[in-house]
Amino acid sequence: LIYSNTRAHVDGKIICYPPGVKEITDKITNDEVVKRLKMVVKTFMDMDQDSEDEKQQYLPLALHLASEFFLRNPNKDVRLLVACCLADIFRIYAPEAPYTSHDKLKDIFLFITRQLKGLEDTKSPQFNRYFYLLENLAWVKSYNICFELEDCNEIFIQLFRTLFSVINNSHNQKVQMHMLDLMSSIIMEGDGVTQELLDSILINLIPAHKNLNKQAFDLAKVLLKRTVQTIEPCIANFFNQVLVLGKPSVSDLSEHVFDLIQELFAIDPHLLLSVMPQLEFKLKSNDGEERLAVVRLLAKLFGSKDSDLATQNRPLWQCFLGRFNDIHVPVRLESVKFASHCLMNHPDLAKDLTEYLKVRSHDPEEAIRHDVIVTIITAGKRDLSLVNDQLLGFVRERTLDKRWRVRKEAMMGLAQLYKKYCLHAEAGKDAAEKVSWIKDKLLHIYYQNSIDDKLLVEKIFAQYLVPHNLETEERMKCLYYLYASLDPNAVKALNEMWKCQNMLRSHVRELLDLHKQPTVREPHAGGGRGVREIARKLANPKQPTNPFLEMVKFLLERIAPVHIDSEAISALVKLMNKSIEGTADDEEEGVSPDTAIRAGLELLKVLSFTHPTSFHSAETYESLLQCLRMEDDKVAEAAIQIFRNTGHKIETDLPQIRSTLIPILHQKAKRGTPHQAKQAVHCIHAIFSNKEVQLAQIFEPLSRSLNADVPEQLITPLVSLGHISMLAPDQFASPMKSVVANFIVKDLLMNDRSTGEKNGKLWSPDEEVSPEVLAKVQAIKLLVRWLLGMKNNQSKSANSTLRLLSAMLVSEGDLTEQKRISKSDMSRLRLAAGSAIMKLAQEPCYHEIITPEQFQLCALVINDECYQVRQIFAQKLHKALVKLLLPLEYMAIFALCAKDPVKERRAHARQCLLKNISIRREYIKQNPMANEKLLSLLPEYVVPYMIHLLAHDPDFTKPQDVDQLRDIKECLWFMLEVLMTKNENNSHAFMKKMAENIKLTRDAQSPDEPKANEKLYTVCDVALCVINSKSALCNADSPKDPVLPTKFFTQPEKVILTVHLPEEKSFFIPKPTGVLGAVNKPLSATGRRPYIRSTGSETGSNISVNSELSSPAGNRSRYVGDFYMGSKYWDVLICCYLLLLILNFKSTLTQLNHFEKRARKMNIDTFSCFRLHPFCYVYHKEKTSYTYFFNSSNREQSSDISETGVSENDENPVRIISVTPAKTETVKNKVNFMFF
Repeated sequence: LIYSNTRAHVDGKIICYPPGVKEITDKITNDEVVKRLKMVVKTFMDMDQDSEDEKQQYLPLALHLASEFFLRNPNKDVRLLVACCLADIFRIYAPEAPYTSHDKLKDIFLFITRQLKGLEDTKSPQFNRYFYLLENLAWVKSYNICFELEDCNEIFIQLFRTLFSVINNSHNQKVQMHMLDLMSSIIMEGDGVTQELLDSILINLIPAHKNLNKQAFDLAKVLLKRTVQTIEPCIANFFNQVLVLGKPSVSDLSEHVFDLIQELFAIDPHLLLSVMPQLEFKLKSNDGEERLAVVRLLAKLFGSKDSDLATQNRPLWQCFLGRFNDIHVPVRLESVKFASHCLMNHPDLAKDLTEYLKVRSHDPEEAIRHDVIVTIITAGKRDLSLVNDQLLGFVRERTLDKRWRVRKEAMMGLAQLYKKYCLHAEAGKDAAEKVSWIKDKLLHIYYQNSIDDKLLVEKIFAQYLVPHNLETEERMKCLYYLYASLDPNAVKALNEMWKCQNMLRSHVRELLDLHKQPTVREPHAGGGRGVREIARKLANPKQPTNPFLEMVKFLLERIAPVHIDSEAISALVKLMNKSIEGTADDEEEGVSPDTAIRAGLELLKVLSFTHPTSFHSAETYESLLQCLRMEDDKVAEAAIQIFRNTGHKIETDLPQIRSTLIPILHQKAKRGTPHQAKQAVHCIHAIFSNKEVQLAQIFEPLSRSLNADVPEQLITPLVSLGHISMLAPDQFASPMKSVVANFIVKDLLMNDRSTGEKNGKLWSPDEEVSPEVLAKVQAIKLLVRWLLGMKNNQSKSANSTLRLLSAMLVSEGDLTEQKRISKSDMSRLRLAAGSAIMKLAQEPCYHEIITPEQFQLCALVINDECYQVRQIFAQKLHKALVKLLLPLEYMAIFALCAKDPVKERRAHARQCLLKNISIRREYIKQNPMANEKLLSLLPEYVVPYMIHLLAHDPDFTKPQDVDQLRDIKECLWFMLEVLMTKNENNSHAFMKKMAENIKLTRDAQSPDEPKANEKLYTVCDVALCVINSKSALCNADSPKDPVLPTKFFTQPEKVILTVHLPEEKSFFIPKPTGVLGAVNKPLSATGRRPYIRSTGSETGSNISVNSELSSPAGNRSRYVGDFYMGSKYWDVLICCYLLLLILNFKSTLTQLNHFEKRARKMNIDTFSCFRLHPFCYVYHKEKTSYTYFFNSSNREQSSDISETGVSENDENPVRIISVTPAKTETVKNKVNFMFF
């Protein structure tokens, strides 16, 4: 065979070609070159390393194939075949390559690398040869020869870039494996990886490149995993250069370091073992943007699903958590966003995150508080077990956030959790129990003042709590058991929501009725009022495209009864019947059958008020009749009330129901409970046309059967008789008069048939109250109802009743004064009498005849010795005032609450005042016609009534007594502080003007009694002092001349105004107050008895303290109290000079020396404690600070005072604050100022 080979001479060398292959020169065509090269390739492919003869024979050919002719041949097929030959040559001659020149080797491998680009097209006819080339190179590790070259890095970089550029999704697994083998051998067997070569790998991890070529990313990912041990130090060095040393120029990828760290961590955390400490360093950078970038990176690392970085690197985790408190807002925001992924992917880290999320839930930035909620809710919707109760508590708190966006997110998030885990029960009963509180909390928000909050609660109720898109039976079942499981406050909120919607429907109905009326020239007053009411109940659309359309949309959303119709009421009644029969799923729903029945009746009762027409069906009424026959008194009461609200058409449309209902109502009115009797009488009056006959059939037998000897059988008849006389006064007023005179007053109220228990208790539970006292309480209520029905005082019955009630208050509840009644029963009767007077005052004809003395007796009930009496009376008072049923003078009663020893009662009274004042001011703004009734509506007009009431306080007996004046001041300040919160329309000056005008009048109650007028003027002086000390705006001109009530004050007289206060005035300065207002310190006692005072004079203690502090021991005899007894000339000089000092304080230091010299000339060593209202100037030598003395509301002992040796007085504490003067001034003396 050897002799048959073609031989050729090239450059003096003999080249032996394989058999059948002619010489390959540049003189033949490309096709012929390809043909001959294919045979050469076949020959080299068949050769192995053991063929020594052939290796020697074809060595010249191998060298010839590396010539320029082949390496730079323009034909790609030629280049491919040559590359295949060269690859085989490296295989055959391994481990020594036949090419000894480094330059030649470099050219060859760069040539082969360029040919590998042909791997890109898998559909090419030559792809198999490209694959063979790759496989050969990878199997032989031919590129390892390049390690001997100085510039081998250029070859490797070119190779890596080529392979990453050609890889695509059409390649099979073998191609990828060979590429990996080829590259990994270079990395693992080399001395190291240069930065350029590392960049050629890492660049494929950058998101932009990753998205362009996913296969290149996967290839780099696998390559890094395979070579992790070798390449990790190189990666660490790269990040060290960039992150720690700050050398971004080391690589073009420096700006992508955080993206690279994220990808490398996802590939294999071991690649970053040395990098993580560097990140901890970067977290503490002074650059906020840099910290933000690191936080974003670590958030992804810690939050990734399979990451255990937090447990493996606790220092870094703790350092990262510290960024939740970063000063840079975007850093805190990014930290909070991370928490959501962390909670979902790593529930074990929830404990670490909880405390930091708690702090951020109170972050001053709205966006951060918002994202805390989003974080927790997102995790909770994924799996409720991911969020603990504490995290849910943070969301609960934010439902009351000051920002609407945060509140909305919190409310909507909780609603979504409730719907998912309670309504749909996606995670079982335990999860439903965990979020069962949400329904109550969401409904509580309806108590908020914001209309946006109310609208959102309505939306949440319709979409999440009771979804309106459910089928009727399912929807009513949801509502039925929701109502049964709500807490009392949530039930009230839900009822209020329905009532507001019903009221809005009424306003819209009125507006539509007005629209249907014929057009008139003058606008209808009712129409304007209706439009205003509707507008108040709608939120402002946020930048609407069509304001009118948006407003109509809001309106329809609020008034549409999406839950309740006749079918829904029928379904509710059926559910309740099942509960009564014991066939319902009450226990499974978490409520007892009794609770379900009661709640169902209460629900129907509320709906009967808001949706009365939906009840009109025989089936519904039959079920309600069944409830009337039940033994449960509350169920029967609720059923009667439902009939009362909805039964207007029973008489005409359902005669069978009527005939069954009448005897039941009669029976309840005669022998039912008091509440049932009341509802039965009102039901008869509301739904029957012959109500006079029906009521007479009840009145006559009851009035004849009254027997005071059996008081337990009196209560229900008294209730029924009282309501009958109130509802039908024309028919029963006269017959009732004889009952009142002969039985109620003489036989019942004026006699004590039983002896009460002398247990000393001031209050007893309802079930322990004696029947006789309960009967007397109902008798008092009967008197009031009888008078309210008549609404006139022609027979003078009201005067007699008021005298009776006043006598009961004067006798402290023991009207007969036989001392047979117990303390607790007396408390009940005092409460009933005070409440009765207050109830009569709501009727104008009776308010006019209530004397000031009777009003004052009624007011003193709020200072009763029994806590429950004070509490219940205050609640009744507030309820009537809020509804504008009581005259304004009754709001003055709240001033007496300053005496209440219980802080909660004082706080409640203050809240009542705030509510009443805001309602009255809002009413005046919303109703233009109210300006004509300002005397009875404007809150500031309560001041004359308050002054008069306090002047007649039984505890105020000595106008010059400082202790009593201090109590008066506290009561005045309790009211004035609330009134003076805002100076609306110059109200401060208006109130001052009223107090001044009162001093021009006399007390109408006792106009000729000097002491009464003196007390009145003294209270005015205290009020003026309080107003002056509180407001600097009170000296302005009053906007209008106030009108004083003639019932309490005579006409103004021209008299000389004098001050009626004692000389010591420090008692009247009001103390700034905290959350509870000026009620932090209770007065000595409460009730009608005079208070017990301490013997020491508190104001006097301040004087003695100041004298002791200021006066030298040798000169004390020269002072009386704190008044200096020097010459008049010296007094005038001091006063003038002090005024100059006050006006020009900065220049006092240089003037003091001169002032001291003048004092020495007059033989005065020191001077101290000169009273100059409002300042006192105190001077000491050889001191180096200025000291200011002033009254403080802080009752805690001051450290400065203790150091100076001054004891703090309880009522008028003195605090000393030392201020060091500037260094540039020469200070040798000490100047003290005292503010009283």
